[in-house]
Amino acid sequence: MEIRGPVLLPARREDIELETLDGLTLVGELAVPLGREPVATLVTLHPLPTAGGFMDSHILRKAAARLPALAGLAVLRFNTRGTTSPRGTSDGEFDGGRAEAFDLAAAMDFVRERDLPRPWLVGWSFGTEIALKYGRDHDVEGAILLSPPLHRATDADVSAWARNHRKMIALIPEFDDYLRPDAAAERFASVPDATLIPVEGGKHLWVGEAQTRRVLTEIVAAVNPDALPLPTEWDGPLDPEG
Repeated sequence: MEIRGPVLLPARREDIELETLDGLTLVGELAVPLGREPVATLVTLHPLPTAGGFMDSHILRKAAARLPALAGLAVLRFNTRGTTSPRGTSDGEFDGGRAEAFDLAAAMDFVRERDLPRPWLVGWSFGTEIALKYGRDHDVEGAILLSPPLHRATDADVSAWARNHRKMIALIPEFDDYLRPDAAAERFASVPDATLIPVEGGKHLWVGEAQTRRVLTEIVAAVNPDALPLPTEWDGPLDPEG
């Protein structure tokens, strides 16, 4: 069977709650490989909730659906404060990327409590702003930025990544609505070790199976390259939840 669209591959999936330092409860899900320990962890940060972003935004949902089985990764997804998805609604109200610092901290506390290995941040659009502004405060191996708009993250937020050991990888769509490859090269020039990946034909929302596969492949290339190439067919059982 071809792996595409809403296909849900086997994983151990757990509804979770995160508790923030300012007293909010955030809802989320942890998906881990069946029958083996994860080799690394993706802590995902969703697009702008006031524009429809949430933990089920399609790239993040497909990462959780596929990558535990295909790449041995744990995938943590959650709704930032005030955000609603089928999983439920997180407490609080959207704060434009300010108090969301507490949301990321709660996710990283959970990673430590569960002893999840080798955490990486995977931010998409608004989620990249949270990763850039606050990711350096946490014990992560790096940040993977999908369609970074660099609206809320300042030049100082970006350049600070040049002065620490964490890796930065940014996927820049050719036809992005906010930041295209030439402009991105200028905005990220202060981080000489950053890996910028222009994606030919790419768009901000990564619509379509070809773009989904490209994004997931680049994530795995950064975090667990031994799992490449990612299969496009699945011969085993599917997750009964799917």
